[in-house]
Amino acid sequence: MKVSLLQTDIVWADVNQNIANATRLLDENAGADLYVLPEMFSTGFATEPRGIAESDKRSLEWMKNEARSRQCAICGSVATEDGGRFYNRFYFVFPDGTEQHYDKHHLFTYSGEHHRFTAGDERVVVNYAGFRILLQVCYDLRFPVFSRNKADYDMAIYVASWPTVRLHAWTTLLHARAIENQCYVIGVDRTGNDPACSYSGGSEIIDPYGHTIVACERDKVDVATADIEMKPLEDFRKKFPVLGDADNYMLTK
Repeated sequence: MKVSLLQTDIVWADVNQNIANATRLLDENAGADLYVLPEMFSTGFATEPRGIAESDKRSLEWMKNEARSRQCAICGSVATEDGGRFYNRFYFVFPDGTEQHYDKHHLFTYSGEHHRFTAGDERVVVNYAGFRILLQVCYDLRFPVFSRNKADYDMAIYVASWPTVRLHAWTTLLHARAIENQCYVIGVDRTGNDPACSYSGGSEIIDPYGHTIVACERDKVDVATADIEMKPLEDFRKKFPVLGDADNYMLTK
């Protein structure tokens, strides 16, 4: 599977401009099977969703149209209003325009996200191009129990608006999740500034050994692309069966 990471500079609360910028990156980097956008890629990370969160599904419809026309999958999170509630919703759109979504489970209390957004309580794994893919959003990265591999996924995707000041934690935890879960990890962060923070990117694809396969350049809009294969992962899991030795546990709410 050919994967492209779209490390964007998000224009604050400007859906039209952010969609236009993402479309340009898609045009300039054609041919991938999967494109990954950052957290709240069409607005920037908003803790006050009123006036910013989408109820018309404009960004989702753009994702569906692009996926169908390019015959690829596209994913990223969107500030979404649904049924009178607000969600940080991670959409995974397939080439036929169908979608699955994951609502961010760990809301970022430090910024007050939990006061206005509703947390999701469902762990979501999608199947695409021969891979089982766990969907995660930003702050989820700090909570390894929720994302523990129960031999039910091969790749984890973290989309984020992770500030420069905590970039070392982002990089370290991404590599830890790949090693401990014996899986590929994709992390896509934004660059640029919003009213609260500055961002440096740090987007990369990591293999199950914890090695970086490809990374975007820091502090700029950039796209990084790599071919990811299942066979090396399968061979590694057979040779070194870490997941079979994991602790048995059950999560409760």
